[in-house]
Amino acid sequence: MTPIFYAPLIATDPLLPEEESMHCTRVLRLGRGAELTVTDGRGVFYRAVIEEADTRRCRVRVVEQSEAPRPWAYGLHMAVAPTKSIDRMEWFLEKATEIGVDSVTLLRCRYSERREVKRERLQRVAVSAMKQSGQAHLPLIEGMTDFADFIAHHAAEAGNRLIAHCRSSELPPLSTSYHRGSNALILIGPEGDFSAEEVEMAEAAGFAGVSLGRTRLRTETAALAACHAIHVLNGE
Repeated sequence: MTPIFYAPLIATDPLLPEEESMHCTRVLRLGRGAELTVTDGRGVFYRAVIEEADTRRCRVRVVEQSEAPRPWAYGLHMAVAPTKSIDRMEWFLEKATEIGVDSVTLLRCRYSERREVKRERLQRVAVSAMKQSGQAHLPLIEGMTDFADFIAHHAAEAGNRLIAHCRSSELPPLSTSYHRGSNALILIGPEGDFSAEEVEMAEAAGFAGVSLGRTRLRTETAALAACHAIHVLNGE
């Protein structure tokens, strides 16, 4: 597969970002006249030719552009409490981007062991996964958001709003709670799960409690399982 480069301003700015310029010229050793595939992360691929192979400001000329529609017709928003180990959160984001997700919000919950996250670091992980998987859509990553604020902001949102937790053994499986073809917003809690008060708050705002199986999953495993399940239920 031809390497894909990320340049969010490619439509108006012929310069690749410094990191992409370095990879293009120093790592891949591409020079003047070489053809590249560039994406803006918003669903468009650009076929471009290098005009100036500079390691910090590689200049290209766009010769063709094409729309790359999303492979799925529904919205998928994962709201996840980051794990204590940031490596595990990066793993989830990488795999979710490869599978397909529209947006990821980082939740700050009562039992969260990690209260802050460097969003820029996760952004780089998502960009790398988007390019590696040959996509042109970069998921939107929202920074740390207090649980109560998130619930209030999405209280009237249309589509399936679900909260996966372990505070009840009587929860229906996600497969019977999600309506095929509809947008999905799924909440995944921290290592200590959501608090009882958080579950009550979400359910009062219209979120339906769901189970992700009979075993207790790690946060990042639960988030990825839910993400993949939505695509499977939609026949992807």
